[in-house]
Amino acid sequence: MQPTTPLVLCVLLSQVLLLTSAEDLDCTPGFQQKLFHINQPAEFIEDQAILNLTFSDCKGNDKLHYEVSSPYFKVNNDGSLVALRNITAVGKTLFVHAQTPHAEDMAELVIVGGKDIQGSLQDIFKFERTSPVPRQKRSIVVSPILIPENQRQPFPRDVGKVVDSDRPEGSKFRLTGKGVDQEPKGIFRINENTGSVSVTRNLDRETIATYQLLVETIDVNGRTLEGPVPLEVIVIDQNDNRPIFQEGPYVGHVMEGSPTGTTVMRMTAFDADDPATDNALLRYNIRQQTPDRPSPNMFYIDPEKGDIVTVVPPALLDRETLENPKYELIIEAQDMAGLDVGLTGTATATIMIDDKNDHSPKFTKKEFQATVEEGAVGVIVNLTVEDKDDPTTGAWRAAYTIINGNPGQSFEIHTNPQTNEGMLSVVKPLDYEISAFHTLLIKVENEDPLVPDVSYGPSSTATVHITVLDVNEGPVFHPDPMMVTKQEHISVGSVLLTVNATDPDSLQHQTIRYSVYKDPAGWLNINPINGTVDTTAVLDRESPFVHNSVYTALFLAIDSGNPPATGTGTLLITLEDVNDNAPFIYPTVAEVCDDAKNLSVVILGASDKDLHPNTDPFKFEIHKPTVPDKVWKISKINNTHALVSLLQNLNKANYHLPIMVTDSGKPPMTNITDLRVQVCSCKNSKVDCNTAGAPHFSTTAVLLLSFFSLARL
Repeated sequence: MQPTTPLVLCVLLSQVLLLTSAEDLDCTPGFQQKLFHINQPAEFIEDQAILNLTFSDCKGNDKLHYEVSSPYFKVNNDGSLVALRNITAVGKTLFVHAQTPHAEDMAELVIVGGKDIQGSLQDIFKFERTSPVPRQKRSIVVSPILIPENQRQPFPRDVGKVVDSDRPEGSKFRLTGKGVDQEPKGIFRINENTGSVSVTRNLDRETIATYQLLVETIDVNGRTLEGPVPLEVIVIDQNDNRPIFQEGPYVGHVMEGSPTGTTVMRMTAFDADDPATDNALLRYNIRQQTPDRPSPNMFYIDPEKGDIVTVVPPALLDRETLENPKYELIIEAQDMAGLDVGLTGTATATIMIDDKNDHSPKFTKKEFQATVEEGAVGVIVNLTVEDKDDPTTGAWRAAYTIINGNPGQSFEIHTNPQTNEGMLSVVKPLDYEISAFHTLLIKVENEDPLVPDVSYGPSSTATVHITVLDVNEGPVFHPDPMMVTKQEHISVGSVLLTVNATDPDSLQHQTIRYSVYKDPAGWLNINPINGTVDTTAVLDRESPFVHNSVYTALFLAIDSGNPPATGTGTLLITLEDVNDNAPFIYPTVAEVCDDAKNLSVVILGASDKDLHPNTDPFKFEIHKPTVPDKVWKISKINNTHALVSLLQNLNKANYHLPIMVTDSGKPPMTNITDLRVQVCSCKNSKVDCNTAGAPHFSTTAVLLLSFFSLARL
């Protein structure tokens, strides 16, 4: 086995020394001094040199470029560190990054007595200060590569180099991982012969902050000789993202009269830059307040937390005296801890001064007048109130109560939701003859309770005087409806009853006349003076104008007022039944075959327009004087039906059979009806009744129809 060849692999970082070869010991690329201590002055003066740094890439420092971790400092070409403006606090540490096409390094400046503004970049970049080239007892030694994001052309550019002091001839370097041969591919590459690591495009820390790569050496056949060794690439953040308010719209509410220092709301912004740097350290301030009265500084925002609080006395937060209860604040968030070089983002905060019930409603006057005609209902007067509170809240909406003068509950009061007025209504008709005047005491309150230091005063009650106007009221029938029971078919001219109507206008002493208003059958007459109702025709319970044995008529009572007033009364006449209708049979036509084995002809039913007991049970008989014996037979089935049958077959012809049916009334009534029986020829399932001289009806169908009628009864 071939012994392991010693290999020194140095990945040059922003603080790591780049070696061009292991044998070149006369010149060490990088800062000659890497750690400085500077006492914190009262103020760093603009353009005044603070110290001198010495950097060499051992190749003439062509295209040397310096970067300082603080935007308030720069390094001149001669290596002098100066402030760009007068500044007092810069933190505890500054870092200076130097770079040429051949080498790069980083120096650390410790500010003795400086205040900590943000976490140390040493922690962020994860490198050791003591040695730029970590060396271990191993062939491949690597350290993180630091690359600033958003670098400009040209690309590719070297960012590190692998140096092998005793690499076998023909061996090569290989770099793998995400960013090389895995997506996103092609960002980094390594010169397989020289070991130079280069980046091919600019980087975005907010997309990928670190890349974890692997470095190894391979032989000509691609077999690994040494490694792989992890190589971490850290993208150094630049302040390239503005703060963004992501959670809008921002609306806050504060109750009027709130104490100074009341928190209204919190507004926070997001910065996509590295949260461990000042690039994402935000500070908040109020850029503008609209309106700017009664104070241009009604609110204050905590610069670090974003909490918006009130800063004016409670008396200035009086919603009723404010020009507008809505304030709009332009809130600015600035990174770099709020320094002038920081990027900014803005959002609008809307703050509503909410109402509390610190004003009681007051009637616009102590007394209200109303007039209403007797017998009328509805709104008679609108009571107006004033309230300085917010019309959209329960602190403004009024609730009215009648506290006196309404024993009969004739009045009600409701709130008009649009105007907040109290709508006083009559819900039970008033009677002038009982009382011509009414006085009500009304109280008004808010839906929401008043604040403790405010109460309802005398202005929260009002008196309403109501005058009832007399009108000519129509006479009233007593009783209404009027009811009477009579037997049908009573004699014409019979007196049914005498109606009675009185005039509510008792103080006017008016006379009353009567007339018929509605008499559908024309059976009635009324005396216009005394109201006596008699009959002008026979009352018939079976009339189509009678419903459920009740006949309805309407009468008018007319007073002598000017103009006259009319009242309407209803008369309900219940008619008792008498046996005045004879029963009738159905059906009246039947068929039977001349050779039928079943000699049943038809089932007869009977009906009667009268009521029980003047109807069934019915008695069915054949009227024998006109019918020969021993041919027909009728048999009772039940109280309403009977079966007609033959005693022998008959020749094909039409036969008329007189059926006599009698009801159960006292005295009974009898009806004789001819049942026409058609005897037909029935051969080969065909029924021929033509010779019989009558329409064709199937005996079976007639029987089924009759049984159906029987079943329904």
